[in-house]
Amino acid sequence: MKIGIIGASGKAGDFIMKEALSRGNEVTAIVRTASKISEENVTILEKDLYNLTAADLAGFDVVVDAFNAAPGKEEMHKTSIEHLLTLLKGNDHTRLVVVGGAGSLFVDEAETARVMETPDFPAAFLPTAKNMGAALDLLEGTKDVLWTYLSPAAMFVADGARTGSYTLGGNLLQVNSQGESTISYADYAIAMLDEIEQGKHFHERISVVSK
Repeated sequence: MKIGIIGASGKAGDFIMKEALSRGNEVTAIVRTASKISEENVTILEKDLYNLTAADLAGFDVVVDAFNAAPGKEEMHKTSIEHLLTLLKGNDHTRLVVVGGAGSLFVDEAETARVMETPDFPAAFLPTAKNMGAALDLLEGTKDVLWTYLSPAAMFVADGARTGSYTLGGNLLQVNSQGESTISYADYAIAMLDEIEQGKHFHERISVVSK
């Protein structure tokens, strides 16, 4: 498959890029600074996300959005999705798969309270969670773009083990058999590539937790 990864030089993007390459996919890293990509067998498109055009994305089977907004610019989580949806509108070939957040997951079966609305949610992460939640709202109101939003568990661990085991869920915050809500970047990348290859969840938010 032809996969473009926006933010391939970031933490999540790098793991996703390497997982995609290991499976024999044709990968393009879409980054602002080409020198940050040292991986072999990767095509590089050096371009800011907001300068991308519909033509830039038209040739991909899948575009992975692993963009991460800088502190103080959290609204870009929403505006970047607005831009990508505009570029992909009516494109029935290219699928958008978004590295989502856990803050918008629900903590109750009735789906009345989100993680970011709980009393213990860290205030420092609230701007990111709110804007990522707003981005999800935009996606959920979109029917003419093939999208999937993959939320990690509450603890998203960069140096966690690559076990190859995970559990998929939906809108609810999940915990594993040890009562923990955690997933490593490596296992998250596996879950994402499995979803990209299998194509089971369209116009849907899914979530992943370690076993």
